[in-house]
Amino acid sequence: MDLRDFIKICEEKGELKRIKVEVDWNLELSHIAKINEENKGPALLFEKVKDYQIPVFTSAFTSPRRLAIALGMPEHFSMCDMAKRWMELTTKKLIPPVEVKSGPVLENVIEGPRANLFDFPAPKFYPMDGGRFIGTAVFLITRDPESDWVNLGTYRMQILDEKTTGVQIIKGKHADFMLKKYQKMKKTMPAAAVIGGDPLLFLAGSTLVSAGVCEYDIVGALRGTPCEVIKSDLTGLPLPATAELILEGEVETDPSKFREEGPFGEYTGYYSGKTGEEWPKPVLYVKRILHRNNPIFWATSVGKPVTDTHMIQSLNRTATLWTDLENMKIPGIQSVYIPPETGGRFWGIVSVKQMYPGHSMHVGTAVISTTTGHYGMKGVIVVDEDIRADDIERVLWALAVRYDPYRSTEIIKRGRSTPLDPALPIEAREIVSRIIMDACIPFEWERKPTEIKLDEEMLEKVRGRWKEYGF
Repeated sequence: MDLRDFIKICEEKGELKRIKVEVDWNLELSHIAKINEENKGPALLFEKVKDYQIPVFTSAFTSPRRLAIALGMPEHFSMCDMAKRWMELTTKKLIPPVEVKSGPVLENVIEGPRANLFDFPAPKFYPMDGGRFIGTAVFLITRDPESDWVNLGTYRMQILDEKTTGVQIIKGKHADFMLKKYQKMKKTMPAAAVIGGDPLLFLAGSTLVSAGVCEYDIVGALRGTPCEVIKSDLTGLPLPATAELILEGEVETDPSKFREEGPFGEYTGYYSGKTGEEWPKPVLYVKRILHRNNPIFWATSVGKPVTDTHMIQSLNRTATLWTDLENMKIPGIQSVYIPPETGGRFWGIVSVKQMYPGHSMHVGTAVISTTTGHYGMKGVIVVDEDIRADDIERVLWALAVRYDPYRSTEIIKRGRSTPLDPALPIEAREIVSRIIMDACIPFEWERKPTEIKLDEEMLEKVRGRWKEYGF
C-alpha cells in the first residue's frame, strides 16, 4: 500500500472528503482540519491550496476504522485489538526491506539551485507558530555510522529558508544517538525526510521501538511482505520507492551552527520552541528533492487532543508497550491501552489476570521499565482481568471501588521526561515523577468483595426477547 492506495480505499468506504474550494495554507487549512477532527469527521483532501497545484491530505488517522484500513486489519477492530495484532505479528518475525532499482519517487529529481522547499504547500498551523512546518506527517531516515542500523524517526521540521529546515531531534532519541557519533567524527549526518508513502511507514516512524531495530522491518512484519526501497546515490540511505516526496541532504552536527526554530503548536495542546526558551535545534540542509508526478502533500494538524497524531501515538505506543511486556514474559496480561486523550503517551492502562500476591504491582513497575513506558509516561493504572484496558468507564469504576490510595499507590520520583511536557518548568524538563495506581482487588485477600452480576439464565432469556420489548 502507498498513500494513494490508502486515499482510494478511504474514499470508497466513505472515509474521505474532498475539499474542492480554494483554501489558504496560512491557518485556514489547519483550522478546517482541526474542526473536522473535533467532530470526528473523515480524512480530508484539499484539492485547491492557495498558490499551489499540489493537494494536501490531512486527518488521516482520526478514527480507529481508518487506522485498521491502513494496517489491513478488520475494520471493526478497536485500538486494543489492533495493538494486540501488532504485538503478535512483530514478535513472530520481522521482515527486512528489499532493494529495487527504481520507483515512482524518482519521477522528478530536483537538485542544486532548483531545489526550493517553498515549492510545496507546507501549512502554517496555529497563530503563534514560528513559520511553516513542512514536516509533521514526516519521518527522517538516518543510519548509524558504526553499524547498518537504519532508523526512521518522526521529528517536526520547520522551513527556515529555501533549502534548510529545522529538525527537532530530542535528546535520547535514536537519531540523537547517531547524531552524536557523527559529531565525534566531525561530519554531517546523511539524512532523508519522507513525506507521504505507505501510511504504515509514518506510523512506525513515530513508534518507540528498541535501539537497533529498523522500522522498515516492523512495517514488513505488519504487511507480511517486505518494503521496497531504493539505495540513494546521494546519501546511501534506503528510500521508500513509492514515497510522494523526499528531502535528501545532511543534518548539521556542529552545535555552534544549530538554529532556533518554532514556536509550534504541539500535541500537548501547548506551544513549544519559543525563542530563547529552548535549545537551538539541528538543521537539515536539503541537497536534492525527489517527488512523484502530481505529488500529494501529507500533513497533520497536531495541537490539542484528539487529532490523528494522538491516535497514531495511542496505537503504536499501545502496541509497543504490549510487545515490551510480552518480550519481558510478564504473565497474565489481558489487554493494554494508552488513551489518545492522554496525548497518546502520558498514561497507560493494563488489565491483568492475577496469579500471585504483588502481581498487579509487578505489572505496574514493569510498564515504566519498558522501552515505551520509560519515556514521558507519568502514570500507570492496573486493573483486574474482568475490565478491558480501553473500557474507560469501568477503569474509573475500578479506581472508585477497588483502589485504596494509601495501599495501592507508588510514586517514582525520577523518570525520563519529554522536553515537550508543559506540566514541567522549561528549565527542568529532563526528569518527571511517575505514579502507579493499582486498581486491582489484592490477590492475597481471603475475603474479597462480592461483585453484583446478572443471572446468566435470565440474561439469556432477556436477550432472546429484546425485540419483543420494543428495542
